[in-house]
Amino acid sequence: MTLITSRRSLLVGASALAMPAIARAQGVTEIEFYFPVAVGGPITKIIDGYAAEFMAHNPKIKVKPVYAGSYVDTLTKAVTATKANQGPQMALVLAVDAYSLIDDDLVLPFDTLATSDADKAWLAGFYPAFMRNGLIDGHTWGIPFQRSTIVMYYNKSIFKEIGADPEKAPATWEAHAELAAKAVKREGDRTTRWGVQIPGTGFTYWLYQAMAAEAGTELANADGTKVNFNDPACVEALQYWMDLSGKYKAHPPGIVDWGVTPRDFLEEKVAMIWHTTGNLSNIKNNAKFPFGVAMLPAGKRRGSPTGGGNFHLFKGANPAQQAACLTFLKWLTSPVMAAKWGIETGYVATRPDAWKTPEMTKYVEGFPAAAVARDQLEFAVPELSTHENQRVAQALTDELQAALLGKKPAQQALDDAQASGTRILKPFVR
Repeated sequence: MTLITSRRSLLVGASALAMPAIARAQGVTEIEFYFPVAVGGPITKIIDGYAAEFMAHNPKIKVKPVYAGSYVDTLTKAVTATKANQGPQMALVLAVDAYSLIDDDLVLPFDTLATSDADKAWLAGFYPAFMRNGLIDGHTWGIPFQRSTIVMYYNKSIFKEIGADPEKAPATWEAHAELAAKAVKREGDRTTRWGVQIPGTGFTYWLYQAMAAEAGTELANADGTKVNFNDPACVEALQYWMDLSGKYKAHPPGIVDWGVTPRDFLEEKVAMIWHTTGNLSNIKNNAKFPFGVAMLPAGKRRGSPTGGGNFHLFKGANPAQQAACLTFLKWLTSPVMAAKWGIETGYVATRPDAWKTPEMTKYVEGFPAAAVARDQLEFAVPELSTHENQRVAQALTDELQAALLGKKPAQQALDDAQASGTRILKPFVR
């Protein structure tokens, strides 16, 4: 990274006429940010392209994206590097990791830097649902970018085959389960097509949180200090997930994999899947059959947690880098760029004004499914976020998977998850 020390500044000042190239170089501020990409491919090309486009219009800021693997990998690498005074200026990590970053005193709130009227208007311009995970103790710690909700993808050809309306997805748990059971196809003892798949790996607690919201509850309090895992509505939600397999025989037994689920859908091995809107472009580009995108079915209500990553500003950034980070983020999340990102990836454009751009308006007119996740924000809840969030989420995930594998009944699994979560959070209860 290019850092301007006092001594070097004096030298450049004394010899500016003799060495104009060096002087120009010293006027460049370099910022580095970590970005999660589990595998290579389009996302890296898109982000590299954005960085190049920004630098073409902002020659005094050099932007360097560093691709750091999964969200967990990105967080671990950013924290480790920052503690060693070698960290990035920013990282895009899960929005729910804000508490952990604050507890470790590693990040700065954006609202202490974005103080002009224009800056405040920019911060106020994001969807409130995407801001909730980053608003802690009266400060804004995260800037929404790679954000999503969970939606249901369904195969219209299969719906038509089984006599269901291909333009109307099931709107309730009961209708969803019954249609899923009807869509199952078997050849002897072998199931060749399932009715529905809800991934039990990768983001198990996130998929489950959708059902908990639909059952009418949330998994934690707003302060991130207490969990609500064994609430009766939470037990009802887990039992519904288990019943899709055990009672309705519509879901594969055990656990289905996060990465395999969209592939199975594209190969027509399943009629419906619950997955991130971040998969929308993949499915749009690769499905060989007509498909629909719908909000998740309602239990007592509709609901989905928000998901995905926010940009966080690390304390290792010097004042010039902080200002450069702010300049870059304001450009990256501008209406035009937010719309462009949503169109190219399927993630939800995080600002209402992005949906009013000519590019997004035209896109939605030709592909109405793109607006489903945006419309679902009306029913969205913030993703599970607590102090020691990774440990708490893992405790819940372990118990959810035990229940899905038939090792524990729903009540016991969630009682055990509640005990673990309460123990982990005990130091933070005030």
